[in-house]
Amino acid sequence: MLEFCEVNKIFKSELLKKPFQALRDVSFVIPENQIIGFLGANGAGKTTSIKIAMDFIRPTTGKVVYGPALGKSKNEAFKNLGYLPERPFFYPHLTGREFCTYMGQLSEVANQRIREKIDFWAPRFKIDFALDREIKTYSKGMLQRIGFLATLIHEPKLIILDEPLSGLDPIGRKELKEIIVEVNKLGATVFFSSHIVSDVEEICNNVMFMKDGEMVFNGSVDKLINEHKKPENTIRYVKDGNVLVEVVNDKDKNAFFKNALSQGWNIMSVEPAKPTLEEIFYNV
Repeated sequence: MLEFCEVNKIFKSELLKKPFQALRDVSFVIPENQIIGFLGANGAGKTTSIKIAMDFIRPTTGKVVYGPALGKSKNEAFKNLGYLPERPFFYPHLTGREFCTYMGQLSEVANQRIREKIDFWAPRFKIDFALDREIKTYSKGMLQRIGFLATLIHEPKLIILDEPLSGLDPIGRKELKEIIVEVNKLGATVFFSSHIVSDVEEICNNVMFMKDGEMVFNGSVDKLINEHKKPENTIRYVKDGNVLVEVVNDKDKNAFFKNALSQGWNIMSVEPAKPTLEEIFYNV
């Protein structure tokens, strides 16, 4: 749907002693009908990449290709994009309903269709009770919900979210993750950046890692975990009526089993060590 081709971004300013290269030869493809997590520490280049994808800033070299699944032209492609920035701006004196209506009108959606989409999504976001309140009365979590709802009014094919789960409590994160999965099941591709690695592991098909402006991994979550799998096994067994647990290296596993059989121990389970995506992220 969207492709980065050897994108470099260098920022130059009178305030900077020397040019700062935010992105280095970044290449990736966002495929259709996927949920893709975009991970990296602060300053890794995630937001810069998203701003380039949205055409807010231009790459110094390289290019961004908007595929035919988004539209036949760049203008058509942008009509099929939905975007929620990390720090969105809201008109404080509009109600939630007025804000969503305004955003739908900007995307040239018919008023009847706007009402239908608000009525469909507001209960799912659990924001329907506050639609007729002014946005200035909304909490952080409510702002995230109304902002996300507004991105769905024009039924985008690709939704780009910059840190949509940050600052939310566990219940709020769970509910928004359920929305992301539902949106994907309805046919949209979702690409979102996050610092909350466990959330990415839970709902994403693929994951991208950025580090110091470079792409260090781009692939499936399972592939990433398997590549970093430790050669260890957690073995639960019964010895003298007691359930014991021992971590055994692969090379020592057969010797452990041989000894267990000779001693008459009962092996209950053998589980290969599997790191979490969070452990891998912090190791990287």
